[in-house]
Amino acid sequence: MSESPAPQPDSQPAAHSVAALLGDLTADPNAVLKAYAANEAFRAATAEELTTPDNPFRRPVRPADLAWLDYASVLPAERQLLLSGLLGHRMLRNVYDAEQTILPPRADPAAATDGERFNSFENRLLGTLARPILENHLFGFLAEGRDDLPEPTVEAVKDVVRRYCERRNAEPREAYAIAAGRKDAHSAATFLLIQTGVFLPAAYTAIGRGALAETTLSHPGLRPWLGEIWRRWTAAAGDYQAMFQGAGLTSSPAAYWQFSLGSSLARGNHLLGLSLSGDRLPEFLGAVAHFLVDQAASAEPLADALRDALGLSPAYLRGLGRISPEDAAGLVDRLLGPLPALFGGGVVTGFHRGFADAARLAGQWDGDLTEQLVWADRIEDYKTAAEGIQHKLLTEKIEVDLDTFVETHEETSTTHVHDEHRLVMIESGQMHFWNNVTHRIALAEGDKLLIPTSRLHGSVVLSGTCVYHQPIIPEEMFQEFVTD
Repeated sequence: MSESPAPQPDSQPAAHSVAALLGDLTADPNAVLKAYAANEAFRAATAEELTTPDNPFRRPVRPADLAWLDYASVLPAERQLLLSGLLGHRMLRNVYDAEQTILPPRADPAAATDGERFNSFENRLLGTLARPILENHLFGFLAEGRDDLPEPTVEAVKDVVRRYCERRNAEPREAYAIAAGRKDAHSAATFLLIQTGVFLPAAYTAIGRGALAETTLSHPGLRPWLGEIWRRWTAAAGDYQAMFQGAGLTSSPAAYWQFSLGSSLARGNHLLGLSLSGDRLPEFLGAVAHFLVDQAASAEPLADALRDALGLSPAYLRGLGRISPEDAAGLVDRLLGPLPALFGGGVVTGFHRGFADAARLAGQWDGDLTEQLVWADRIEDYKTAAEGIQHKLLTEKIEVDLDTFVETHEETSTTHVHDEHRLVMIESGQMHFWNNVTHRIALAEGDKLLIPTSRLHGSVVLSGTCVYHQPIIPEEMFQEFVTD
């Protein structure tokens, strides 16, 4: 019997790729996401789950839609607000949040059950596999279209931050003015506050994680300063909660999960992902700089919108104060500190990348939120437009693609967006249609509503059966019947 050769002391095991080690699990990115979304905590919503204030683990994803969505490639910039973006950001937020402790406001059997599913080893393991797929799909587009720094110097990036701060201070986000100027300003401001509540806790969680990074030997001042930002956030918790309570809301980020815009989730996911990536510290610091500048510039316009629409004067927002352009430039020195001198111009380039990407996502959010607020406030106009479009389709015998649905009592459509303009035409039965927590829109036999691309909405059937159709409307026809 021959003996096996003894291993050499300096022998190195052969390297294996993740794909080789995990085989079929990673061969198909979409299969990974289907397995992840199969968690019962992410199942489709029921009629009673429009909001979930007592269950922070109940986060509907619409897993059935993953049967036809493709996450194997980068989602282009112009498609970010479509369905794969919304569902992708829902899943990615769940991946990130499963890495921290979350407590419900009180003991609740449903929360206990979903919490076990959310926090399970299996869910976190599948989330680890899903994370790079989702990050590539959702954020890969950011590599396209960045304006490069003229040179990778601290002064160059300070100039970028300074000029951005000047512009933000002079030109508040359009969504704030839009919210206060709606016919139903109360509903608009409520929705605006919900989106704020989706993003802010995620941003501060990311900063808190950044404060835990081991940077002491190269940048001894960074951890204490990030920790101080986190401390001020926790100290303001009472004022922050009071701001939501004044609007009749809770400050739990997942309470209004179904009404979280994909762009709101994206802003938080960007910071959370960077804070968990040990090789992307400069990008994270740039994104933090943007967050601090943007939040300071947004405090007064948001306070004005909440005051005008809801009669609120939030102490939380009053306590933020403004940042001058020179103070904003000073953030660069404070965040980067000695890192450029120690590690070179790549640190500055990374910082600028993180700042620019965060600014781009914030601009996308502003446009998305503005369009959602305008559409929700003009539902009657979109009913009128739907009548006109249907008349044109019939009288001119225009054929368009159409989906027909037959649903039963209390069958619920978890909030979603469409990748094209659609009509909702009720043939028989009744349903409630919603796009906000403030009210539900009743639709019955013969009613029609035009839903533009990327507008967040859901529904529940009220009658024993509801039959409705969704013709897909070409862009040129949509523009013919919809006016600004």
